[in-house]
Amino acid sequence: MMTRPFDIFKNQSGAALVIALILLIVITLISLASSFTSIFEMKLAGNKRGSTDAFFAADSGVQITMAKVENFDLPGKYVAEKYNPFKITNPSDPDYNPNPTGAKAIITHITDQSGPPRNVGGMGGSVDYVYYVIESTGQDQMDLGPMKSTCTIQQKVYRIVPLP
Repeated sequence: MMTRPFDIFKNQSGAALVIALILLIVITLISLASSFTSIFEMKLAGNKRGSTDAFFAADSGVQITMAKVENFDLPGKYVAEKYNPFKITNPSDPDYNPNPTGAKAIITHITDQSGPPRNVGGMGGSVDYVYYVIESTGQDQMDLGPMKSTCTIQQKVYRIVPLP
């Protein structure tokens, strides 16, 4: 009579089924966790690609603007003025500025700064320095999601102008 309660533990019928179900639950949880992790990583990679694309689009706007020296011929020497180098969209116009990335740029003439920049040796009194800020805004070039990444770059440049 004393051994009867322990007879239940000696009976192994159905033990394999319980172990198989527990292993199935563990494998299901591992596969769900890995799929959620990979989906999260794909979204992160897509966001990084979009922000990098926007950064390089904005940088190309700055580079295209700086490449054309005529962009910095502002009418008034000491007049603060903003200028859009990409406002002319006709390729046959001589003032056309190619902008394949769709970046938008604004050049601002800085009137309150004069003299040579830091770490630049002066060239005597025969030249003047004219300062500008280029602000370029670029967007992600892919149309994959509802929201596009946007990046704005500001770069300060100066032009050395000979004195009359």
